[in-house]
Amino acid sequence: MSAEHAYGYLTEQEARFLDAAVARLIPADDLGPGAKEAAVSVFIDRQLVSAWGTHGRNYRMGPWREGTPQQGFQSRLTPQEIYRAGIRETNLHCVKRHGKAFEFLSTELQDEVLRTLEENEVPLESLPSRLFFNMLLRNTMEGFFSDPMYGGNRDKVGWKLIGFPGLPASNYSELMQDHGAPYRVEPVGILDVVQQRVKIDAQGYPQHVPLKSEE
Repeated sequence: MSAEHAYGYLTEQEARFLDAAVARLIPADDLGPGAKEAAVSVFIDRQLVSAWGTHGRNYRMGPWREGTPQQGFQSRLTPQEIYRAGIRETNLHCVKRHGKAFEFLSTELQDEVLRTLEENEVPLESLPSRLFFNMLLRNTMEGFFSDPMYGGNRDKVGWKLIGFPGLPASNYSELMQDHGAPYRVEPVGILDVVQQRVKIDAQGYPQHVPLKSEE
């Protein structure tokens, strides 16, 4: 891995686990690349080394009681701790039950393990398996659709999948003459503007470039 995408928190084994897991949560298919190809593991790692990963801005004095869904996050564990324990203990479960770590299982077995994590059926020692799964799923979706400057959504594959143009442009009116037609342009991210890879108007707005027709 290049220095640009070197991991700051995840170990090599943890990164392999995440690559395998996110590839099942948002798999590559006929519509385009999936979460692994979009570098979602890099996005998660960058979040884990941030203040979010250590709950650096959160109140952490308890009490630690079982909460309701409406009360939000209630665990005493930080995201860093959840990922470290969740990956290690899920791999131990896979080895005990299937003889292999998660990354080496068939895709069918990986899907089954993820399902049992979601349904809180895997007896992890340090935390509820559903807590680990829910955080992994949410971060996978965030990494697939976030601005690429945060490490995921590589080549803007998530935006291209749903037709999201990225930053607002100065030339919307020029390109939206055909009412009811999809707005198909090359997505623009924050770094495209910062690194001057797109044309900018006097107000600082980028100009969208229409995608070439596939016909």
